[in-house]
Amino acid sequence: AAAAEAFAEEGANLLLAARNGDQLKALAERLRSAHQIDAAISVVDLRKPEDLARLAKEAADIDILVNNAGDIPGGSIDKIDEATWRHAWELKVFGYINLTRAVYARMKARGGGVIVNDIGAAGEKFDANYICGSAGNAALMSFTRALGGKSLADNIRVVGINPGPVGTDRHVTLLKTRAKNQFGDENRYKEFQ
Repeated sequence: AAAAEAFAEEGANLLLAARNGDQLKALAERLRSAHQIDAAISVVDLRKPEDLARLAKEAADIDILVNNAGDIPGGSIDKIDEATWRHAWELKVFGYINLTRAVYARMKARGGGVIVNDIGAAGEKFDANYICGSAGNAALMSFTRALGGKSLADNIRVVGINPGPVGTDRHVTLLKTRAKNQFGDENRYKEFQ
């Protein structure tokens, strides 16, 4: 939502995509009203190939793709089972890669564009208690660097950003999980801030 707000403030028309249709609709309405821009919505789950294909089709003419998704749980190697790990990576890691693959081809055919991967600092600041996220973010950093290293030849900039902690509900949930695992009390999560 914060990224969408920043683009709307600059007068960009938006195609917003997320899993929660009600929140998405409310955000689009607020941005249209506040910034006099167009804001279309697409309710999708990037884990689902049919949703991803539909979004790629709807986004055929975009100039900028911002990949910003994830619900990777906190936890150590003994707390994250394979099914949970794969479920998390299907959205963030493979969602970014697969949407980029589809959009990149269209940007290349149109003569250029920009792809921004909002990744997260855990890929560089490894955390054994966020092992699934640290490994996923590191994979996306490598993906971004590898693709970005050749994308300029196609007039496409591919960049990654790694924001620090932002006090979203998701981040607080991760901190509470970490506090529960480390201290036995999720209410001590503020000690990590």
